[in-house]
Amino acid sequence: MGLWATAQLWGPPGLLLTLALHLALYLHSAQTSVPPPRDYCVLGAGPAGLQMAYFLQRAGRDYAVFERAPQPGSFFTRYPRHRQLISINKRHTGKANAEFNLRHDWNSLLSHDPRLLFRHYSRAYFPDAGDMVRYLGDFAQRLGLHVLYNTTITHVTLHKARQAWNGHYFLLTDQMGHTHQCSVLLVATGLSVPNQVDFPGSEYVEGYESVSVDPEDFEGQNVLILGRGNSAFETAENILGVTNFIHMLSRSRVRLSWATHYVGDLRAINNGLLDTYQLKSLDGLLESDLTDLAIVKDREGKFHVTLKFFLEEGNQSANADAITLPQDDNDNFAMRVAYDRVIRCLGWNFNFSIFNKSLRLSSGGEFSKKYPLIKASYESKGSRGLFVLGTASHSVDYRKSAGGFIHGFRYTVRAVHRLLEHRHHGVAWPSTELPTSQLTSAIVRRVNEASGLYQMFSVLADVVLLKENATTFEYLEEFPVQMLAQLETITGRKARHGLFVINMEYGRNFSGPDKDVFFYDRSVGHTEDAWQSNFLHPVIYYYRHLPTEQEVRFRPAGWALPRPTAIHHVVEDFLTDWTAPVGHILPLRRFLENCLDTDLRSFYAESCFLFALTHQKLPPFCQQGYLRAQGLMGTESLRRHGLESGLLRDYTTADRRHEDRAHRPLGSSQAPGPPVRPLESNKEEL
Repeated sequence: MGLWATAQLWGPPGLLLTLALHLALYLHSAQTSVPPPRDYCVLGAGPAGLQMAYFLQRAGRDYAVFERAPQPGSFFTRYPRHRQLISINKRHTGKANAEFNLRHDWNSLLSHDPRLLFRHYSRAYFPDAGDMVRYLGDFAQRLGLHVLYNTTITHVTLHKARQAWNGHYFLLTDQMGHTHQCSVLLVATGLSVPNQVDFPGSEYVEGYESVSVDPEDFEGQNVLILGRGNSAFETAENILGVTNFIHMLSRSRVRLSWATHYVGDLRAINNGLLDTYQLKSLDGLLESDLTDLAIVKDREGKFHVTLKFFLEEGNQSANADAITLPQDDNDNFAMRVAYDRVIRCLGWNFNFSIFNKSLRLSSGGEFSKKYPLIKASYESKGSRGLFVLGTASHSVDYRKSAGGFIHGFRYTVRAVHRLLEHRHHGVAWPSTELPTSQLTSAIVRRVNEASGLYQMFSVLADVVLLKENATTFEYLEEFPVQMLAQLETITGRKARHGLFVINMEYGRNFSGPDKDVFFYDRSVGHTEDAWQSNFLHPVIYYYRHLPTEQEVRFRPAGWALPRPTAIHHVVEDFLTDWTAPVGHILPLRRFLENCLDTDLRSFYAESCFLFALTHQKLPPFCQQGYLRAQGLMGTESLRRHGLESGLLRDYTTADRRHEDRAHRPLGSSQAPGPPVRPLESNKEEL
């Protein structure tokens, strides 16, 4: 190196170059401290987060699950407080069909591993919450899911980026200050913030999340419980036998799950207090808006319920000895006896605190406090690429279906994954293409087996897309019905020649807190009255054209779908087994035939031969079987089975033997017999 070059390197200009290089290296390191974006980030390793992780892993996608606890299912380590789940673990159904059995298994997640069924983890019909924690841990470990434990995401915001799928990345900051980026954010954090009502004296109230679960702590006490859901009745059930009495206060009347058909309403396993109330054993239910009340404490430490306006008018301290109580004016006031304990059991809300306002995750509405506002596709209304899964997504079907519970959201999570696969990876929604002659049997099989249709009734439905001339169809499973107008965009499938939608529905007047669902003569057994069926039953909608967004949005009140071209109710069945040849299958087939203007029956070859001579249009079964030289057998595998069982003669072999004899030398001792043609040749001539 020459002197001039050395001077340039170490002189003032060289020093400037060195500083510039150091600055560039520093800026580069600062930029690279944020790792490259993942395709998918999943918040929460509860049931919904693990279910999505399973689908992402099976598809080979780039993802990570962030979990604040050292193990999956941290919610179930604390709740329910009395440890008994209300989700059914029905281990025996008398059926071997795995899909059917999932209808009555409310705890298992979907996977390919038969060991990961909840019946292997508990024998109890209503299992212990600890069994759920153990199950979720095994689910994550055995399937090798990518979960980052002990990682608490403290802040989530948006970062604009042109190269991103959605025009932005999601930036997640954890408790250590580390930043994570992803293109799609899947929020599966559940509901974790206790719902609290602010009223005078609310500081005296104990929360469900912290109140003692030892019945001895309530021995001989008067207890007031605020709330009327399963957590309130679960708490009452625990102390029912040791208290003086329990009063339960809420602004709404009791909703019994057997009347509403909603699993989140009061379940029979927790409703012992209803017996003691109705049988005059001191316990009772009261209706009042909590915001109108106040609680005051007397000198002995007991609590009195009064009205808020008494405090406001008197402008006095919240002491029972210094203010007017309702019983001073009305000596028949229901809550005139003092309480030793007041317990709040008002449910849970979504934790919005970690999400930056740029995400616009909540924008008001009926569920703005309890649930984030999302579309029927489970994507946030405020941020493209942000999806809400699991319990927190229940606003889509609140009090309508099972989307807030494992046996429901395991299917809505799968629907979201299928949507993402098409949107970002070009993988069309899974479908099966079959000849139209198999349409009836395909629908009958699904309504009798499918768990997703059964549990997510009126929310997820099967869709049959007809091909040109209705010779074949595509069968799509468990599509969100409220997104029907966007079916082609979401699935990558075309609906140009009409479609059927297979839905499961209760009778429109059969559910509700004020309904007597056990009324006399409630069942419907005649096919002509199928449209009046009360219990859950299949309903098939036929559309000549895909409904528009406006038709879906402004559908008739109480309808799951827009008004169709034709509709068919399969009559309800006591066994939920829709296989009766005359009562179920025959009316369904005739409905499909009327819609398609064709004959969907199966025929012997002789009948197809007569049709070919007398009709211009043959039934699909004859077109796809007889005219293609398949006859009765239909497939080569069935033909081979017939030969092996001795039911059919192998004419092809016999023909070869004839040809061998025909080509023997004249001196052969065996003369050729009469010619025998193969079955296929005979058909072609016919």
